[in-house]
Amino acid sequence: MLLSLLTEKFKEVLFSVLPITIIVLILNFTIVPLETPVLIRFIIGAVLVIIGLTIFLFGVDLAITPIGNHMGSTLIKSNKLWIVGAGGLILGFLISIAEPDLHILARQVEFVTSKVISMWGIIIVVSIGIAVLVALGLIRIVYNVTLRRFFTICYFIILFFGLFTPTEFLAIAFDASGATTGAMTVPFLLALNTGVTKLKKDSLSSEEDSFGLVGIASAGAILGVMIMGIVSKPENLTGSLNLSLSQSSSIISPFLNEIPSVSLQILLALSPIIVLFLIFQVISFKLSKKALSKILKGIVYAFVGLVLFLSAVNAGFMEVGSIVGYGAASMGNKFYAILVGFFLGLVTILAEPAVHVLTHQIEEITSGYVKRGSVFLSLSIGVAFSVALTIIKIMVPGVKLWHYLLPGYIIAIALMQFVPGLFIGIAFDSGGVASGPMTATFILAFAQGIAEATEGADVLIDGFGVISMVALTPLIALQTLGFIYKIKTKKGGLEVDGKTASTP
Repeated sequence: MLLSLLTEKFKEVLFSVLPITIIVLILNFTIVPLETPVLIRFIIGAVLVIIGLTIFLFGVDLAITPIGNHMGSTLIKSNKLWIVGAGGLILGFLISIAEPDLHILARQVEFVTSKVISMWGIIIVVSIGIAVLVALGLIRIVYNVTLRRFFTICYFIILFFGLFTPTEFLAIAFDASGATTGAMTVPFLLALNTGVTKLKKDSLSSEEDSFGLVGIASAGAILGVMIMGIVSKPENLTGSLNLSLSQSSSIISPFLNEIPSVSLQILLALSPIIVLFLIFQVISFKLSKKALSKILKGIVYAFVGLVLFLSAVNAGFMEVGSIVGYGAASMGNKFYAILVGFFLGLVTILAEPAVHVLTHQIEEITSGYVKRGSVFLSLSIGVAFSVALTIIKIMVPGVKLWHYLLPGYIIAIALMQFVPGLFIGIAFDSGGVASGPMTATFILAFAQGIAEATEGADVLIDGFGVISMVALTPLIALQTLGFIYKIKTKKGGLEVDGKTASTP
């Protein structure tokens, strides 16, 4: 059984990484030739990313998801609001600290700002924001506050804070919303959400309550960085990649140099979760030796997988993303860079493992009425245009990120008032699902490379924002599908799990 699970994870990750690897190889032999050591490091990095992410996701299934379920059930069993809130704060903070995609984003922010904005400063601030919103999200379930009302309030607050947030922090804030809901956070929060709703007997809409916590956590990340920007008030903060195309000829040493520091980071990140789990095991869980052993082994797998994944990303994967972006933008015709971005967006969303899970989930919930193909088509085209529009924003003076995000979120909020509540939770959760490991690594680096090569563009202001665009697409695409589904089910009198789809 464990071998089949490991094989399944390997296939998911392989199909996630392979398309981008093939595109890079094609570009290497056509418009953006890479130096031999850089190309070899990329190939080694791609292999290690596949191995590391496979082992990590295997560990998540064995350990992180069960811990989330047990924690959620324990919180709601207490029947005390303050315990639910405090538990949400602690768990939201700890799981965010351990999120690999957040470490990647924070490292990039530190790098392009020459450590003016520190990596751990971003990680701590984002984790606090997520902790607060996760706590409020769990309390929402207890008080039967609809997702429609909760998200409307959240995003009006975000739009208000956006008026006062420095430009340098705006793109980072919205990128953080997608980066923080990655391979560690999503399964844990979904499991925590399930654990709470499963035992909540007075829920009037248990299906709706089963979704939304991931989307709520994303809002916390945005608010955390926005407040950081408002409070810190940076003056003339700019960023640069300091990109040199004559990279080191060493192939193995960059990977070996990354392993010690990355291992320490991951050990510090996972330790609080392990300690908390062991405390709960003694006080509440009382798991059998077999179940306990399985979870502890899963934590070890998650640790080893994370170390391999992040070391590979830092040493060989993101470097090539930056170089490819720089090379594409340096060509005479800007159309090449936009076209490459479009195809990267197209294959990335098709290859994200969590998107396959999401499409299966939607088809099952709607009894096959909303087909997986229609969801894939809407998401892939939407994300492809999102990446292409981000490249246009970087290359065309005067086009700003908020020109996209403001109307995008206004449309998303407006759609919430008309679609079934079930689709609201699915749509906002899927924003984190769509912006997975490949978006947080290669496509982010690709956008920054383009910003570095574009005259008048700033890597800090213009290079970030692509993750936020990818995360925005599902909010509109899936709510639109929900709206269509609502109209069709009204005409056909269909139901979803005993409830009409039009019931919010």
